[in-house]
Amino acid sequence: MARTVGLSPTREGLLNDRWDGSQQKFYDDAHRSSGESDRRLDELEIHDDNSKQGRFPRWAQKLFGRYQTAEKNYKDLKNGGPGTLAGKQKAKAKGCCSRYKICFITTGVLLALFLIASGSGVFWAYNTAPKDGQSPPWYPSPRGGTVKSWEGSYKKAAVMVQKMTLVEKVNITSGTGWSQDLCVGNTAPANSVSFPALCLQDGPLGLRFMDHSTAFPAGITVGATWDKDLMYRKGRAHGLEAKLKGINILLGPAMGPLGRMPAAGRNWEGFGPDPVLQAVAASEEIKGIQDSGVIATAKHLIANEQEHFRQSFEWGLPNALSSNLDDRTLHELYLWPFAESVKAGVGSVMCSYNLVNNSYACGNSKLMNGILKDELGFQGFVQSDWLAQRSGVASALAGLDMTMPGDGLTWQDGKSLFGPRLTEATLNGSLPMERLNDMVTRIVAAWYQLKQDNRTQWPPPPPEGNGGPNFSSFTDDKIGLIHPGSDDKTKAEVNKFIDVQGKGNSSHGLLAKQIASEGTVLVKNEGGILPLSRKGSTRKRDAGAKYRVAIYGEDAGPGDGPNACPDRSCNQGTLGSGWGSGAVDFPYLIPPLEALQSAYDSSSVEITPLLSNDIPIKASPSLLHDQDLCIVFVNSDSGEGFESWNGVRADRNDLFLQKDGDQLVLKVARGCGKGKSDVIVVVHAVGPVVLERWIDHPSVKAVILANLPGQGSGNALADVLFGEVDASGRLPYTVGKSLSDYGPGGQVMYYPNGVVPQQDFTERLYVDYRYFDKKDIEPRYEFGFGLSYTTFEISNLTLTEKKPKSALPAPRSDSKVAPPIYPTDLPDPSTALFPPGFRKLKRRIYPYISSISEITPGKYPYPKGYDQVQPPSPAGGAEGGNPDLYTPYVSVKVSLKNTGNRRGKHVVQVYVSFPDGVVDPSTGDKIDFPVRQLRGFEKIELDAGKSTNIEVELTRKDFSYWSRGLGNWVMPTEGKFTISVGASSRDLPVNGQW
Repeated sequence: MARTVGLSPTREGLLNDRWDGSQQKFYDDAHRSSGESDRRLDELEIHDDNSKQGRFPRWAQKLFGRYQTAEKNYKDLKNGGPGTLAGKQKAKAKGCCSRYKICFITTGVLLALFLIASGSGVFWAYNTAPKDGQSPPWYPSPRGGTVKSWEGSYKKAAVMVQKMTLVEKVNITSGTGWSQDLCVGNTAPANSVSFPALCLQDGPLGLRFMDHSTAFPAGITVGATWDKDLMYRKGRAHGLEAKLKGINILLGPAMGPLGRMPAAGRNWEGFGPDPVLQAVAASEEIKGIQDSGVIATAKHLIANEQEHFRQSFEWGLPNALSSNLDDRTLHELYLWPFAESVKAGVGSVMCSYNLVNNSYACGNSKLMNGILKDELGFQGFVQSDWLAQRSGVASALAGLDMTMPGDGLTWQDGKSLFGPRLTEATLNGSLPMERLNDMVTRIVAAWYQLKQDNRTQWPPPPPEGNGGPNFSSFTDDKIGLIHPGSDDKTKAEVNKFIDVQGKGNSSHGLLAKQIASEGTVLVKNEGGILPLSRKGSTRKRDAGAKYRVAIYGEDAGPGDGPNACPDRSCNQGTLGSGWGSGAVDFPYLIPPLEALQSAYDSSSVEITPLLSNDIPIKASPSLLHDQDLCIVFVNSDSGEGFESWNGVRADRNDLFLQKDGDQLVLKVARGCGKGKSDVIVVVHAVGPVVLERWIDHPSVKAVILANLPGQGSGNALADVLFGEVDASGRLPYTVGKSLSDYGPGGQVMYYPNGVVPQQDFTERLYVDYRYFDKKDIEPRYEFGFGLSYTTFEISNLTLTEKKPKSALPAPRSDSKVAPPIYPTDLPDPSTALFPPGFRKLKRRIYPYISSISEITPGKYPYPKGYDQVQPPSPAGGAEGGNPDLYTPYVSVKVSLKNTGNRRGKHVVQVYVSFPDGVVDPSTGDKIDFPVRQLRGFEKIELDAGKSTNIEVELTRKDFSYWSRGLGNWVMPTEGKFTISVGASSRDLPVNGQW
């Protein structure tokens, strides 16, 4: 039998079968696929009800707590101890500190073993493999180069790839290993054809590990602007900064997680839990990034909705969590933003850590081949999240085109699942040359599509030119190691400290401040207390006394500085972003106190700051009792799973304010002016927070949800507080009265329900406001809500049919553009040998093999269904899917009038309700629909008394549901659609029917 790399015959995403037996015991049979078609979610085997959150046995909780403590010790040492790269804080060094790593892995495995022996009545089964039959095979991987808009790039790529050697092709598809070069992800070049090494860099908020660059507001803040122009401009500035730093591929924007669970750790990186809002924001940012010439990355594909158990062994379990969802839920919620991103021409998609229906996302052929590349017509390349690849040949066959950062199953192990294994697999016939050629061509075509072959705009790296990355992710020094993760001690100028933040009116700081202010949501404003006067109270001035304003809370101040903790993984000072790979080094962070001190007129206003969450009332009662106005700052933080803070292990433990924020607000509300003065509360948070403990207190007159504002935090907030700009942010999520209001699907799984944790998306489409509407739950503040300093009126709804209803989109047409075709002859294995005298760096990934004897042709055990050619999806045919899905069917027109006394901005939101009694023609199933679904929006600015007309076009897709029987989008043709227009999901004053 051939010495191959990849899977057992019937399984997708298995691990490299060349590992030794002890390693194989943990990884063997990792994720499977059978020839079965997708089953409905209600037919899937669901784990015992006793496995739900809160029912975990006490002894198991204690054991899991021991594991978490060991994990924290490991991570603390990893991020700052002597085992890291020069102990540098910002380097997320993996693969070090083995004693702690072994400790927490061992504890996790012991936990799993204890679960087997548990007699608590919970059904725990220790299976090293996920369940079979939930993700069908889809082969072969569709070749790129089938759409007109990419035709020229693919033709150029074909000419280049044709000239490449085998090892050069492998170089392009394989990362060189964590910290082997200067970026967080690096490929090696194909020198014979002058194709450069590529630099990949985080992230969605800004440029990670970077100097002289902008810390933009987080995605959730961008979503709260509901402003398409700002979304595009943010992407454009972000892309320009990446380009000027020598970054080829920007790892953003994020649209997964969608936000199924409001406490999930990384929701803040995306734009909110509605698929349309996510899709619009993501596509606008992608257009902006790529208009700057940088390849954008749509991530994370897909259903990576929590941080607990997201990744193999990160939480001590041998496999990641499996997100189990049905086809309709996938298409109508989680895939929708990716479809719009592909339609926008995104150059790269990143597959996620988790399993999807018990097949790892980066080894799931149905997901990558069938849905992304066939149905959505994706023309770019699929890259893995960092260490999300869990198999070799199998993942390539399933549609993975590039592995990142290049390491194998553990950080910095030097044992890539691609690299030399991909070379070997190609030479021994395991991986078809046609597939390798397509992998390479997709990467090169994306490079051409973004015009990175333009040597004026993208000069080659030294010694030929002065291009390439001009920064190091692994040192702040000007002179540093060029291969810091290896044993090479060669140094050079690695940080050139190029300022990419823009200047004057083009300063990206001005844009960041505007996004932050327009992403600030005013949810309470009793008596019109806002906007404030810079001179304080007229009554006080007339009496000759100063107006006394007190500012409370750690969140108002600078703390220990914005970059005090690695990857922003602590909650101290004012909160500007969450933590993890999506965070950046702040060039500066304006604390609210500083901005308010500058904004108020010191001749008439006296400010008393108390930057603590513990007010010493007994010792100093005047701190509260003598104030005319009290402004309280509180927050709630979360982040990515590789870090934790103060018991918050990435996902929040609840939706309450952190650091006793609720108690702080109550203390101030009860004591400010002896209970007679007004209180304003400002919340910086990664997502919704429960406000019920104090929201109805009579002293609390105004509440602002400022989200995560980035570097311009204080100045952006001051602009809103003092009315320099209108309060125009709108909620990109629902603020419930309790975490339980979000339903069973809204709860993070904090304790595993098996060695392969199973998370079943049984709520289906009912996420966030859709669940509140279905269950008729009254939220505190609904999705889309936000107050303005003026008032608006929507009227004169007109619906114009542009095309009559029809059940199915137009038939998929054959592509008029053919993908490249290459010779499939295998090269002589001797051409893949290490060159004579070649110096190998420790842990670096190379494409070369050491000996021809490594190549033993044989019969590769391809996955079950590999030889069954799949028919093209009727929902496909172009980028984003069948072009007819995007055909306008109804024009929605309304009049908008500013009825207030000042200039302001309003978000006009359009929702669609489907007809009752819809029956699927293929299955006979009655189709259930959410009460209403956002389908379009526009943000408009008007002067006082002015009016304008607004048009929003709704497409076939907006009126369609996904039919599991037909594998296509279906528009109901019987009954009436209700189209409602208004200011939020529950404030819809005008509606009509179609």
